[in-house]
Amino acid sequence: MKIFFDGGYSPAGMEYALVAGGRTYMRRDLGAGSSMEAEWLALIAALTLANDLALGEAVLLGDAAAVIAQAHGAIRCPPAYRDHYERFQSLPRPAGRLRIRYIKRTQNLAGIALEAVQQRSMSFLHPRSP
Repeated sequence: MKIFFDGGYSPAGMEYALVAGGRTYMRRDLGAGSSMEAEWLALIAALTLANDLALGEAVLLGDAAAVIAQAHGAIRCPPAYRDHYERFQSLPRPAGRLRIRYIKRTQNLAGIALEAVQQRSMSFLHPRSP
């Protein structure tokens, strides 16, 4: 099963979204941090969801190229995110195959879901005049 993941940072703090099997999972109360940290939290949540759903195989799809490369061990993980890297590495893997792949932002259903929520929040805070 494909699980799309995306993390973001707004003035309200970090947030992430996951999309799997046509369902969106979102968390918006992650506190202060950075966009890279939010991406790590999204990747960790995606792997956790794969385990919660007892998937035999999972493809985790995201648009955070640096986080994906760090998770694969292709590039060094900065010390600031080492705890997230270690947490991700310590999580159980699906019984079958686990793949983590980069996709373009425009293809990331989780990113699209985050953007839609942010736009709704902004229109609620700043309604247009009739």
